[in-house]
Amino acid sequence: MAKSLPLECIMNELIYVDHAATTPLRTEARAAMEPFLADNYANPSSVYRMAQTARSALDEARDTIAQCLGTQPSELVFTSGGTESNNAAIKGVALARRDAGRHIVTTAIEHHAVLHPIEELQELFGVEVTIVPVSESGIVDPDDIGRAIRPDTMLVSVMWANNEIGTIQPIPDIAELARVRGIVLHVDAVQAAGVLPIDLRSVPIDLLSLSAHKFYGPKGTGALFVRRGTIWWPLLTGGGQERNRRAGTENVAGIVGMARALELACAERELTVHRLQELRDYLLDTIPARIPKTRVNGDARQRLPHNANFSFEGVHGESLLVGLDLAGIMASSGSACTSGTLEPSHVLQALGLPDRLAQASLRITLGKGNTRPQLERTVDVLERLITRLRSLSPAARGA
Repeated sequence: MAKSLPLECIMNELIYVDHAATTPLRTEARAAMEPFLADNYANPSSVYRMAQTARSALDEARDTIAQCLGTQPSELVFTSGGTESNNAAIKGVALARRDAGRHIVTTAIEHHAVLHPIEELQELFGVEVTIVPVSESGIVDPDDIGRAIRPDTMLVSVMWANNEIGTIQPIPDIAELARVRGIVLHVDAVQAAGVLPIDLRSVPIDLLSLSAHKFYGPKGTGALFVRRGTIWWPLLTGGGQERNRRAGTENVAGIVGMARALELACAERELTVHRLQELRDYLLDTIPARIPKTRVNGDARQRLPHNANFSFEGVHGESLLVGLDLAGIMASSGSACTSGTLEPSHVLQALGLPDRLAQASLRITLGKGNTRPQLERTVDVLERLITRLRSLSPAARGA
């Protein structure tokens, strides 16, 4: 039997403020997907008429995404999401360029979908890695990337925007540095796409990862941009799909939904960003003012418009999330991919936070459905909850 909701949840609407983990599928994307979930279920690699209709939809989606990113349709490879795209980029370059070098440069705040593939390359093939630190505000210095590059460096991988603290990295500067040095650059743009402007005609990135469910598209669908001329091996082999760059029957419905969602996100970006920034700044100003001993994590200016991250002295993040959930507020302490672990966030540790603060963090990430009244209620609940949790801690009782 399903458990009943707490009284406070029944009396108030549920508030979802975890859009960095995933976004709801928008109505227009669902509508675009529907014909390929019901009537047209054909394999786009087949030759009959219904299959060729699916192929045409696939090609149109590729054109739409390419236009949004400022690239050529032939440079896009459809994947199952950001994790596959990151793995394909990193392992594909390492395998293809293994004779040119055995050194990779990355940063201390990358997503585990970047760090773990690199660790595998270390363990299995003896690849050497330089992990570049970031500032206390979570920004990497391009000069530090440049100093880390060696004659045998085959790849630099830096995320465009961090999934936990929202910091935006100086990717155009890093891309130009890599281009001058002749180094392949991979950028994890999973959190950036649809929120930040991306123009691959003007920024010399070689590989770039996307995931549809971060910009109101379907889960399980993503893309990898591979610039023409980049030396790279496919991660998945078997069939000739995606011009022999990613074997497996394409997810036509998911790809069509991703294209529609990205098209709308890019068209609406200016208005959406302005609204989200106002809501974000309300949180960044109000929460530290209302709740003593609060630290804002991440850079004050160079951060995503919808991201606010805090650490609270004397509170454990897990207790905080449970209390918010009981009040009908859905947030997170960091990456949803690692929410089940008790280990402190490696991103917050990279900022120099002690474990007690790294384990006392709250990430609030905003989206299309959030309103000022929702956030006012969130702040009220958060203030009461933290006051109660601190009063229950042994430190507060002088134990």
